[in-house]
Amino acid sequence: MRVLLTTFGSRGDVQPVLALAVALRRLGTDARVCAPPDEEFKALFANAGVPLLPAFTSVRQWLAEIMPKRATISLPKLAAQVMAAQYQAIDAAAEGCEMMVATGLFSSVAAARSVAEKRGMRYALAAFCPIFLPSPHQRPHEYPNHPHPPGVTDNHALWERDVQVMNEVFGEGLHPLRDSVGLPKLDNIRDHCYTDRPMLAADPVIAPWKRPAPLEVVQTGAWIWPDERPLPDDLMSFLDAGTPPVYIGFGSLPAPKDFARMAVEVVRAHGRRVLISRGWADLALVDDREDCFIIGEINQQALFPRVAAVVHHGGAGTTTAAARAGAPQVVVPQLMDQPYWASRVWDLGIGAAHDGPMPTAESFSAALECALTEGTRVRALAVADTIIDDGAMRAAKLLLETA
Repeated sequence: MRVLLTTFGSRGDVQPVLALAVALRRLGTDARVCAPPDEEFKALFANAGVPLLPAFTSVRQWLAEIMPKRATISLPKLAAQVMAAQYQAIDAAAEGCEMMVATGLFSSVAAARSVAEKRGMRYALAAFCPIFLPSPHQRPHEYPNHPHPPGVTDNHALWERDVQVMNEVFGEGLHPLRDSVGLPKLDNIRDHCYTDRPMLAADPVIAPWKRPAPLEVVQTGAWIWPDERPLPDDLMSFLDAGTPPVYIGFGSLPAPKDFARMAVEVVRAHGRRVLISRGWADLALVDDREDCFIIGEINQQALFPRVAAVVHHGGAGTTTAAARAGAPQVVVPQLMDQPYWASRVWDLGIGAAHDGPMPTAESFSAALECALTEGTRVRALAVADTIIDDGAMRAAKLLLETA
């Protein structure tokens, strides 16, 4: 059997899909991935021996183009552009495939669902965070220019309205696309793409799926690619030269203005060394003192057990990696699902959730102080022992059992 896994997103979307592809290939399945052709992803897939077929563009380049104008951009028009381009890329990658698993940006998921339907392929949807799946236990995501109606507090009513909202946001691009390839118009885009039995690729301790719920969600655990890359020698020398540092990184997101300088000063005031991850925000050292070290893309699985705390933006992948390592966290959420992950870190007692995306020295210091307590460290280590490591293999077996 040949399976195509598709996604469009940053590393937090791409690396879990690689983990599933590796698991499927270990079970004898010909799995390949259609994902952004960024150089770091190409290297990752080449290292794992998994074919990477290109999405319509580099996600880093795409984000660099849209982030400066995100306040004024038309989401329906942007979604239409992504769907049309992704349909072409995914359709080319799907040649000869019998099954498709879609994740990532919803515009890409909608394109993937249409390709699968047109080609008669089996299709499955996976989400990396429970808040995007309809549930009476939470409110739906608010899209720009589509706020929740004032005074409406019933989650069921809000999820019913969410169908209409997603039809308005994504229908402008999806309906003409489907018509152009001979597929019928959809009355409910969301549920057609999500299906009635989606997978939730998130750890049940960190991100539990609450029941009862209208969907038969199958929670597999997070899809974790076993990263066996060694840490660079110069980083190892820095780690061995003193007490565990505080890691600071924002992944693929821009950091708040002057955050690196403020954060370094606060960490030093707490008597700790600092480890800065450049990330896509291109964070930089603030001086040449020996208590601060900078790194590029790194094996977080090897690094995080060596740090005193992980300061990050609240992406699903970084949250899970830090939790698995037993490293206390300070989450400074910026957008989308990141406030959810921040709240889970706080609720579990494994770190601090900063209130809002723009920390001051005082607010960041208070959050860091909480994360660096002995109680938080003990709790983080205890939670680490409960986290499922084989979520990707569980998902792979589930897909093949239902084939």
